[in-house]
Amino acid sequence: MNLEEVKRLKERAITELERLTELADLENFRIKYLGKKGEITQALKSLKDLPLEERKRLGPELNELKDYLEEAIEEKRRELLLASEDKELDLDLTLPGRRPFFGALHPLTQVINELCAIFLRLGFEIVTGPEVESDYFNFTALNIPEWHPARDMQATFYLESGALLRTHTSPMQIRAMLERKPPLRIIAPGKVYRCDADVRHSPMFHQVEGLMVDEKVSFADLKGILSYFAKETFGEGTKVRFRPSYFPFTEPSVEMDISCVICQGAGCRVCSQTGWIEILGAGMVHPEVLKAVNYDIQQWQGFAFGLGVERIAMLKFGVDDIRLFFDNHLYFLESFK
Repeated sequence: MNLEEVKRLKERAITELERLTELADLENFRIKYLGKKGEITQALKSLKDLPLEERKRLGPELNELKDYLEEAIEEKRRELLLASEDKELDLDLTLPGRRPFFGALHPLTQVINELCAIFLRLGFEIVTGPEVESDYFNFTALNIPEWHPARDMQATFYLESGALLRTHTSPMQIRAMLERKPPLRIIAPGKVYRCDADVRHSPMFHQVEGLMVDEKVSFADLKGILSYFAKETFGEGTKVRFRPSYFPFTEPSVEMDISCVICQGAGCRVCSQTGWIEILGAGMVHPEVLKAVNYDIQQWQGFAFGLGVERIAMLKFGVDDIRLFFDNHLYFLESFK
């Protein structure tokens, strides 16, 4: 065998390979050329009978042809296997593909992201903390001692260890002030837990806590920031009002109402014909809370606020049953894409 014969052998093998349409024929082809008695195998064995110079010229060519055919056979095998699978499945490759299913963020996640974005624009920083809290952070440091009647309002889940599931995100006020020096602006979104369940309450729900501490923080700052928040969330035409209230960790304390988003203040069933809906509680940070974190109350003042995410979401989306947010019905969740 010479170089010309090797060239013709390669051309013949390639032509035969291209014409194959069955896996059984491909195996016969492999045996014909690369089997123990195959043409290329025999040609390689016959090299030992040739002069040295001939072996140097023909050896690399035959080895190169052998490697080429091995790769070409494997490629042909994959091609025939795919064709065989398509045939078995009776696929019509001309049909249009199925549109992929796209998910979406949960409506509560959407609202949390929107609320956080509003306060981030105002210079606040997001902080997070544990959902399993100590009595000290959840109550005592927030000016709610053991005898305080406000504890009865919380309907707390206590654990055998003596810890509890936090009833509000307010413990993050204490944790943030202990870790940082003023001035500071933080918001703390997260899950909270209370023993309460009906169409407007859930044992687990979400709050966003806000805190601002600085040297000259006033109630006017509180009103300005929360008014901006209300208009950004519910629309520029939203009206707000502040009513005196009571929270043990703020003094003075207020509840903020907005003009009803359903009747635009005219009066309806949702707002009990008043034209107003309460959306959050707030107030100036109580001096006892600042003392608990060793802040100088002569130098530093602050305000805090807390709002329920589910309540905001129910108003924004017109949902009248909080349980819909947690039942995981696709027909409901898909409407928020």
